[in-house]
Amino acid sequence: MNTKSDTRAATTAPRKGPAEVEVELPVPRGTGLSGRLWVEEPAIRRRMPDPVRTAAVRAVIIASVTLIQAMMAFFCTLAGSWLAFPMVLSSVGSTVVATWGVLDVWVTRQVWNQRHGVVSVPSSTARQLRRERRRARRTARATERDGARIRRRGAGRLSEA
Repeated sequence: MNTKSDTRAATTAPRKGPAEVEVELPVPRGTGLSGRLWVEEPAIRRRMPDPVRTAAVRAVIIASVTLIQAMMAFFCTLAGSWLAFPMVLSSVGSTVVATWGVLDVWVTRQVWNQRHGVVSVPSSTARQLRRERRRARRTARATERDGARIRRRGAGRLSEA
């Protein structure tokens, strides 16, 4: 029988920020287990746009149905069933449809990027490389200036001793 002293009440901790949510679960005392079930972490990548996600879900469903059909065609062939030939034909057709589904995801993603002005990765990479080259040139010029200043200051004198 569980009493109040044996378990902790199930509570949801208040949000600590956009990235962390803790959920407390009842845990028997003396087990050494913590009551935290999960901690949400921020997503690394942004969510896909709705049309792209819809096309991706459709493609996954079509591909899974195609794989199931191909497996059934294989088993019907092994069993010598009359369904083997129609299943093979439908598997070939489904493969074509699955290929179309994957291409649909790719085309939908490209159209979304063009219409909504998503910054492409190569340009941002090039921007970063230009920034690094500029920084290297600045440091090279600064060291050259410092070297020229040292030579001017000590010109004509061999030593100060």
